[in-house]
Amino acid sequence: MADYQEEDLQKFLKNVDEITSLIQEMNSDDPAVREKAVLETEKRLQLPEGDQEEDECRTTVNKTTISPPQAPMKDADEINTEAFLASLEKDAKERAKRRRENKVLADALKEKGNEAFVRGDYETAILCYSEGLEKLKDMKVLYTNRAQAYIKLGDYRKALVDCDWALKCDEKCTKAYFHMGKAHLALKNYSESRECYQKILEINPQLQTQVKDYLNQVDLRERADLQEKEAQESLDSGKNSAVTTKNLLETLSKPDQIPLFYAGGIEILTEMMKDCTERTLFRTNNGFSIISENEVIRRCFSTAGKDAVEETVCLSVLRLWQAVCSENEENQRLLVLCPDMGGLLPSLLTSRVPAIRQQSLALLLQLTQTENGRNLIIGHLDLIWLLEALVSFLDFSDKKANLAMGLLTDLALQERFQVWFQTSLPDVLPVLTGVLKRDPKVTNISALCQCLAIMGNFSAEAAAQRQMSASEDFRAACLGLMAKCEENADLFRDVMYALLGLVMNLCLQSPLVSEVWAMEVSQKCLSLLNSQDGGILTRAAGVLSRTLSSSLKIVEEALRAGVVKKMIKFLKAGGQTASRYAVKILAICTNSYHEAREEVIRLDKKLGVLMQLLDSEDEILVGNAALCLGNCMEVPRAASSLLSTDIVPVLLKLAGSDARQTAVQLNAGIALGKLCTAEPRFAALLRELHGMEILNSTMKYVESS
Repeated sequence: MADYQEEDLQKFLKNVDEITSLIQEMNSDDPAVREKAVLETEKRLQLPEGDQEEDECRTTVNKTTISPPQAPMKDADEINTEAFLASLEKDAKERAKRRRENKVLADALKEKGNEAFVRGDYETAILCYSEGLEKLKDMKVLYTNRAQAYIKLGDYRKALVDCDWALKCDEKCTKAYFHMGKAHLALKNYSESRECYQKILEINPQLQTQVKDYLNQVDLRERADLQEKEAQESLDSGKNSAVTTKNLLETLSKPDQIPLFYAGGIEILTEMMKDCTERTLFRTNNGFSIISENEVIRRCFSTAGKDAVEETVCLSVLRLWQAVCSENEENQRLLVLCPDMGGLLPSLLTSRVPAIRQQSLALLLQLTQTENGRNLIIGHLDLIWLLEALVSFLDFSDKKANLAMGLLTDLALQERFQVWFQTSLPDVLPVLTGVLKRDPKVTNISALCQCLAIMGNFSAEAAAQRQMSASEDFRAACLGLMAKCEENADLFRDVMYALLGLVMNLCLQSPLVSEVWAMEVSQKCLSLLNSQDGGILTRAAGVLSRTLSSSLKIVEEALRAGVVKKMIKFLKAGGQTASRYAVKILAICTNSYHEAREEVIRLDKKLGVLMQLLDSEDEILVGNAALCLGNCMEVPRAASSLLSTDIVPVLLKLAGSDARQTAVQLNAGIALGKLCTAEPRFAALLRELHGMEILNSTMKYVESS
């Protein structure tokens, strides 16, 4: 008996030890330990009595008693254990309630910290995030936000500690890896920084573009660090060019000298920038701040009407910047980050001094040679001002205009620039409208074509289309430029071609904003169908294929201009793009006017051209060809002329196909129906081919259309 009691006592004490340990773990600073303890406690609470039997103290019963059976009594130790577990369960519920309350407080402190961060008050932000963590120690966003604030203050090691804590809360926290990579980069731990960014890619492969940029920054900083070490070694060894560079910068740092003093020193310094060592020493010896913060030099740049001396200073500085930025991306970064540079470089492009404009353009062209340089321009320069400045080069008749448009093209290909363009279009639109209002007679034609092509590419995006087509001034400017190009079709052929591409995209908006504008554009394009230029013909037809459906008046105008005959010629000549536009025009015309159907029948004997299109792999072309063919079946005897052809099996195959464009099945089914209605012999053939079942299945497209 005593042995049983001793055994029960030991089990009870063990139980108490385990529960005490769980309570200690619940109060741990480590979120992972706390979470594990809570799970273990819940597991113990959920165990049925039978599973806990071995852990309970035994209670013995004297089976020889004659008394009536009574409910089994638990000993005091067992009762104490159950009471303790009940207390623990109550405590868990209270803790859950406190956690919810603390979550609300922590969220409020996080928002307060975010507001301070946005204001640039990083110390206050850190205090708010820290108070939030006192309320909720496993809130990862507070750790990552505080890490970001520490990075802003240059306290990179504390940032790393916070990132570690965030990862203990969530091992897949990409934000923690991002800030950790940034902190390691600042501490020149390049390998560790790369590992952090690679980890982001492992967690979320969709962030490949961002990770690529991060890794590129690591490469650039590591390369710059190596350059600086080598440059310092050259300086320490007494290399003549290195020492001279340092001495020249010290001389130029003298304030309040005459402008020519600085111009002369800068010219000599520029001659020294022959290789990477000297360019790096320029950077490490505060060259950028010495030049950009010099009050005399700043006054020379800010003066609108520059005299000869001020012009000399400006040109010497621009040439120096080109020299120090040559094949040195870290120098390029520091240049663009110089105070006021975001507005200064665009302003220099519009200087009244041609030489300054030319040197400024040369500097920007140098920056755009690399993706990193292009991103620097997009991220730090005033892009609207830059766009206005580059467009102003259209006035130049020489290669500068083409160089400026080439620079704009390079920027326009960058995804970041495209995002900026879409968000800034209301402010950009007046600049683009100004381009359209230019007189091609006094504008660099090839550069103007480049600019129009850029506008055309941007207008391919739906949001840009809506804003451009909604602008009455922009639409009117398009018409005005078309009219100017008509005055000398041969000379301005390329301008008209680029402009038609832009107008085609504007006409994708449905419905078109202005029927009057659509009519005027259509009239000009109908006139262009008399051109002998294949490119102009194709794009004019493309515009018409998008404007005709907006108004029956435009269709009537097109029919009077002989559009059916011209489109049949297009189809006979071949060419996928031209054929797609032509058959759509015919489909629109024959859908609305009987005379158009009759003319198609007259010009396309036995509809051979249209039937040939049904074999195309272009589903849009096939769908419109089937629609046009079905429309033509309403002309008397048109169906009979096809009795000797394989039109029924061809249309039947299309009606039962699994084409992605449902218009193919729908239009083929409708054409078959019209064919059989017009000529009963086709109906008999259709039954022989079990075509009725296929047509019944096609009805689902009719019902859903």
